Amino acid sequence: MDEQEPCSHITAIKNVRLSEDYVCEECIKHGTEWMHLRTCQTCGITLCCDDSPQKHMTKHYHSTQHPVISSAEPGERWLWCYPDEVFAEY
Repeated sequence: MDEQEPCSHITAIKNVRLSEDYVCEECIKHGTEWMHLRTCQTCGITLCCDDSPQKHMTKHYHSTQHPVISSAEPGERWLWCYPDEVFAEY
């Protein structure tokens, strides 16, 4: 991914929320599996990414309009803004 100029949603984040547990909360509830995890920067929930069968984080965005997520993968330090489709490392 090419790094882009951060949008207003990303620049508004002062402290990146990190995953407390390395699990997709919705996959645990429903007994499904996940590939990679993302953490919502508005509410802090950690859910699975679009490579996962259930795509819980994208569903969370569509239901809440919380704009920015971070990777919850160990060693990855990036943010993604859904409405502006902007990626930024931190």
